[in-house]
Amino acid sequence: MSSVGRPCKVAVFGLDCFEPSLCFERWIDDLPALRGLMRRGTWGRMTSSMPPVTVPAWSCMTAGKDPGTLGIYGFRDRKDRSYDQWVICTSLRVREPRLWDILTRHDRDSLVIGVPETYPITKPIRGCMITSFLTPSTTEAAVQYTYPPELRREIEQLVGEYLVDVPMPRGGDRKTILDGIYLMTERRFEVVRRLMRTKPWDLMFMVEMGTDRIHHGFWSFMDPAHRNHQPGNAFERAIYDYYVYVDGQIGKTLEQLDLSTTAVWVVSDHGARVLHGGVLLNEWLRREGDLVLKSPPGPKQKFDVKDVDWARTRAFASPGYYGQIFINLKGREPQGVVDPAEYDRYREDVVRRLEAMPGPDGRPLGNVCHRPDRIYRACNNVAPDLIVILGRLGWRASGWFGNDSIYIYDDDAAAEDANHAQEGMYLFSHPAIPPGGQVDGATIYDVAPTILCELGVPVPADMQGRALHA
Repeated sequence: MSSVGRPCKVAVFGLDCFEPSLCFERWIDDLPALRGLMRRGTWGRMTSSMPPVTVPAWSCMTAGKDPGTLGIYGFRDRKDRSYDQWVICTSLRVREPRLWDILTRHDRDSLVIGVPETYPITKPIRGCMITSFLTPSTTEAAVQYTYPPELRREIEQLVGEYLVDVPMPRGGDRKTILDGIYLMTERRFEVVRRLMRTKPWDLMFMVEMGTDRIHHGFWSFMDPAHRNHQPGNAFERAIYDYYVYVDGQIGKTLEQLDLSTTAVWVVSDHGARVLHGGVLLNEWLRREGDLVLKSPPGPKQKFDVKDVDWARTRAFASPGYYGQIFINLKGREPQGVVDPAEYDRYREDVVRRLEAMPGPDGRPLGNVCHRPDRIYRACNNVAPDLIVILGRLGWRASGWFGNDSIYIYDDDAAAEDANHAQEGMYLFSHPAIPPGGQVDGATIYDVAPTILCELGVPVPADMQGRALHA
């Protein structure tokens, strides 16, 4: 703590999917709030978790622990070793203490607004909590999305219906989606400012999901590298205009803070990049002879475990922004066929073939496979045997079968203009720390220990990161 001095309050503006190349380079001259924080503070690119997805990345950030330790590998994980039991990773999967849990133990107050994996509220914190985008409803009385429960009425009197997310239907009207993003963001920041004025707090940690939604929904309108880009389209400035708007909301919030006693963070869980299409990972496994179906697939047939001939299947995949490969291991899976003595050899063979996969143009796609048991401190719950990053995240894993090609452009990827990028961003300004300028090399695991140092709270020994200004 010697480099920080006396403890101060900490305000964290989490912007899901906020892209460092856009905020630090391309548009920084038009983002005065961020530019002012950069001038007074330290900033740079920040390596996200592996995989770089909203769930588990925000829990990795706020717990200071990797996905394997958390036992959370994506939005949807295998519940057990059966083939057909999966679970959405809500707060019920988070067993490690996060920042507000630690502060509660030290009798310190937190405001937690919109941080993923906070619904359902399983235990009280010292302070206030509003849950995140996985909350099923904010209008149904049976759904408790605030702590304390009576905070709900205060929020509804202030902004009406509180929006945890916006619908992003495939083929949905873009103007309606864009209007929804702005309305959600406006109401979230209005609630944040009210709570910061009226409630006690040592830590304010909010996450805005609009920055993620606008990338996934509008990247093609901005980026000439996207296959569907049309110059001069009506939404060409949509992402830029929204970045300027969010910067204004942050600036308006900073005006009510005493920056002589408050450290300020702006941070993203990962970045964003153009998405070229989908790779039919299970179809690839089928063509390679690793996955066998009971009968030939029909056109655009979705993967279903009921269609798999498990007695002849060695591996299968789960789709998403990245791929999860599960080996059908004898003695572990219900109908496993891969001998445990052959596990390492077989897994390395799958890695070799995946990383040699050509793209549609015949050149290597650039896939990278990660072995969870080598990159995590532990592999709790049901970890995939391989985490597959397709084409440097320029491609996502699709769950379809039956196409002429393993590459597809009109499945669920058609509803997505962007994929995640491995590098997110961080920016902090502390009243007792001189400006550090650009400092790259931070990781998502460094945020929690740094914030605890700024608050004067001991850093748990099992946190994986380091304090950035220790």
